[in-house]
Amino acid sequence: MTQTGAVNLAVKFFQQAARQGEADLFFVRESNGWAATSYSDAAQKIRNLAAGLIRLGLNKGDRVLLCAENSPWWGICDLAIMAAGGIVVPAYTTHTKSDQSFTLRHSGAVFIIAGSGICESHLREVAGTGKSLKAFLTIGAAEQTNRPLSVPRLSVQDLCAKETGMKALNTRLGQTGGDDLCCIIYTSGTGGRPKGVMLSHRSIQANIDAARDLLAEGGAEQNAVFLSLLPLSHAYEHTAGLHLPLQAGAQIYYCEGPDRVAANLAEVRPTLMTAVPRLYEVLHERIERGVRAKGGLSAFLFHAAVRLGRKRLSGGRLSGAEAVFDRLLDYLVRAKVRQRFGGRLRYFISGGAPLSSEVGTFFLALGINILQGYGQTEASPLISANRPHDIRITTVGPAVRGVEVRLAADGELLVRGACVMSGYWRNRAASAAALRGGWLHTGDLAAIDDDGFITVTGRKKDMIVTSGGDNVAPSRLEAMLVMCPEISQAMVFGDKRPFLSAILVPGEELISLNKEAQTHALKQSMAKINKQLASFEKIRKFIIADESFSIENQQMTPTLKVRRQVVLADYQARIEALYR
Repeated sequence: MTQTGAVNLAVKFFQQAARQGEADLFFVRESNGWAATSYSDAAQKIRNLAAGLIRLGLNKGDRVLLCAENSPWWGICDLAIMAAGGIVVPAYTTHTKSDQSFTLRHSGAVFIIAGSGICESHLREVAGTGKSLKAFLTIGAAEQTNRPLSVPRLSVQDLCAKETGMKALNTRLGQTGGDDLCCIIYTSGTGGRPKGVMLSHRSIQANIDAARDLLAEGGAEQNAVFLSLLPLSHAYEHTAGLHLPLQAGAQIYYCEGPDRVAANLAEVRPTLMTAVPRLYEVLHERIERGVRAKGGLSAFLFHAAVRLGRKRLSGGRLSGAEAVFDRLLDYLVRAKVRQRFGGRLRYFISGGAPLSSEVGTFFLALGINILQGYGQTEASPLISANRPHDIRITTVGPAVRGVEVRLAADGELLVRGACVMSGYWRNRAASAAALRGGWLHTGDLAAIDDDGFITVTGRKKDMIVTSGGDNVAPSRLEAMLVMCPEISQAMVFGDKRPFLSAILVPGEELISLNKEAQTHALKQSMAKINKQLASFEKIRKFIIADESFSIENQQMTPTLKVRRQVVLADYQARIEALYR
């Protein structure tokens, strides 16, 4: 293999595969258990597929749209495209046909690699809008359909079966260096059309090096086992859930789905898992609900473990009796909780959105380490993270290795480092606005303490300014609301209005009740929250949502962020009625 010293993600993987040999890499659940793919088998498939793509006419710098469910084949395709000198354009399987068509046309992709089901169906329907398209590839057997394609249709597995063209592949590997683009990741877009973030081999490698530095500090890099849940089309999982474990020589298990997280944690027994705060909120809710249902001594001991754990975390000193009781609770409560998550979990890692301090301290108090980090797709994506030996869960930690941060005059967080994007694909105006004076303008407001720990206070564009001139960050209030068992999801609004209001999705305990009973319970929860808030932050009125915010109804992005403008539009008439 050529260019062994170059910054090239495919070369880095081949080097690791040579060291790992027949060691297991990818695991996917099948009917008779977990099926494994070894490092050497994955490497051979990647080489064969990369050579096949070159034979089909993939030139250096060509874009390939990759849209499939998480599986070993996603990673194999991703690395094969990079090895062939191409640029991966990941797309969410939950995207609409309109979204897929936009990504295909805007990126100028020459190939599509599609997974099965609705994903392949949508892409087949929009393939004609891709003017540069040369071929349509499927992962697995293509579905039979009467809808003809104007380009050849091939199977990824068929290409992987041929071991020819290695000389051309080695030449292409030698031509691809650190400054070449390896992927264009389209932001999921809480507002208008997504932008294509251009990331190079070097920018993602800078992130991997910084993340490995964190894992090494926590003693979590050796013999690591990852449980992968987030879509690999998201920058967070692409870097932290795929390329990081590949370079660490780890194992990757693909979670069967959000409803199987708890079962997979117990079965797979991972050492690391990356996820968005919503997952940890759901786990928190389930544990609390189970404790309430049990009641009695079990509930008393559990709540004592949380209470004393939180006291320690806040710097409070335990009395002699409390210290003895706390040690006893390690065996009676915390050990059982750790076992519920498999027994060898070193760290939960939270990113993609703000983590509620209530949820964070809940897990830490129970002996489950959780590291909150912060990033953006535009930074590959990792910018900062709590350090394993200095977890300050109300912050997103200090900048990781190789990253500089500072605040603009208005409090916006600015970032500089090798991890920062090259710009937005075919969007010079947006690139110039985001990259100014060598700094990435994140659009997030933040504070940085004397130790360099960053606290993100909200998005500039999401800040609510009431008609009285008060500035409110809705994310903090929403995090407080969803800690109430009666509230599953919340969105606070009130920009240019005389007071704040919210759209609330009732929790599971309220679903069976009628609207009058739901309203009464939610009013009681709201009153408790309002007691903790300043007068201008109090939420005066609320709307009970017709349904949960979800990807399916377009009210959430594929990474589970609320699309505020969509929700506001959907409830516009009821919102106007609140303020009459």
